[in-house]
Amino acid sequence: MGGANKSPDGAKRLDMAEEEDKEEKEARAPARETVLITGGAGYFGFRLGCSLSLKGVDVVLFDASESPPELPEGVRFVRGDVRFPCEVEQALRGVTCIFHVASFGMSGREQLSRKRIEAVNVGGTRNVLRAAREAGVPRLVYTSTYNVVFGGQVVHSGDESLPYLPLHLHPDHYSRTKAQAEMEVLGANGTPLRGAGRGVLHTCALRPAGIYGPGEQRHLPRIVRYVERGWFRFVYGDPKSQVDFVHVDNLVQAHILAAEALGPSKAHRAAGQAYFISDGRPVNNFEFFQPLVEGLGYPFPTLRLPLSLIYFFAFLTEMLHLAVRHLYNFQPLLTRTEVYKTGVTHYFSPEKAKRELGYEPRQYSLEDAVQWFRSHGHGRRVGSNAASKHWLWCTAVLLALAVAVVLSWLPRA
Repeated sequence: MGGANKSPDGAKRLDMAEEEDKEEKEARAPARETVLITGGAGYFGFRLGCSLSLKGVDVVLFDASESPPELPEGVRFVRGDVRFPCEVEQALRGVTCIFHVASFGMSGREQLSRKRIEAVNVGGTRNVLRAAREAGVPRLVYTSTYNVVFGGQVVHSGDESLPYLPLHLHPDHYSRTKAQAEMEVLGANGTPLRGAGRGVLHTCALRPAGIYGPGEQRHLPRIVRYVERGWFRFVYGDPKSQVDFVHVDNLVQAHILAAEALGPSKAHRAAGQAYFISDGRPVNNFEFFQPLVEGLGYPFPTLRLPLSLIYFFAFLTEMLHLAVRHLYNFQPLLTRTEVYKTGVTHYFSPEKAKRELGYEPRQYSLEDAVQWFRSHGHGRRVGSNAASKHWLWCTAVLLALAVAVVLSWLPRA
């Protein structure tokens, strides 16, 4: 019975032994990983950060925009711009992997801002690569685009053996600069990190198709806005043309797998490689969006116009924007690149990503996006004819502007 009571000294020694055992276990435990996501406040970057945090990874969202309103546990926001090297360098302290997502000029009037596109996409990428080597960050996953090999030509089930499109043949600044940046990212693979014995930088590039999903903030809202204003009255191009799309969660999966495949546990198998990422279901562009339009209560247009006519209209729109952008920086309905991307067949095989990364795209639909828009007050209201009136007014204005541009090119007496 007496042996059941421990002496004060014995209890103290037991506590010390337990504390030492705890410290020893903590020392043996692997350090918690910290990743940095450039463009982390954007739709995809934030979604990626949230997914990584659920896996027990510390996440730094680096972005020139405002912080997302609610940050999950393990996620912090750093305000910064990839165009400024010192801001990138400060954000990389303690980071073990970079997801370089930040870019500019993907769609709309952004595509026409050449200087900023080059500063962000090329200059910013160089800053990130330089800072990664200086900070000793061993892994970098670059979010690229289909556009590095596509410039309006027909592509059926293309793969990574396709060469880059020559830079001078790219129809827009975004595609050209993304190709330049991807070349530099993959060219940096294997370069030594600063400091003796720090190893080398391992890089890879993921080339996603058009991204969709609930809450997507770039493409889907623009389409819904056109539909609600009554501008979506026709489709164009060959009804048999096909393009790719990728759900945001499939793209998140691909990025996480790519980061793992850059590490030693996967023998750095993704190092120096590029991968096309899609849902693996080529579809006609307008057929893909039909459930969204009809799900919001609007009729899907039956009028189909020639691709060449829409391309010419986009060309006129770009020329008009160039002429008046300092007075009125309007949003073009379509740019020439957007006409190519939506109306010309180009789809690529994700087999390499499946084989080397273990990528397994799940099948999604636009139903979750429809529900998201409805929950945010979108959808047709019975008896409303405002969209029809707006369509007539905008059509008249656009026709007048197009005539003015054409007349400006005629020889003067």
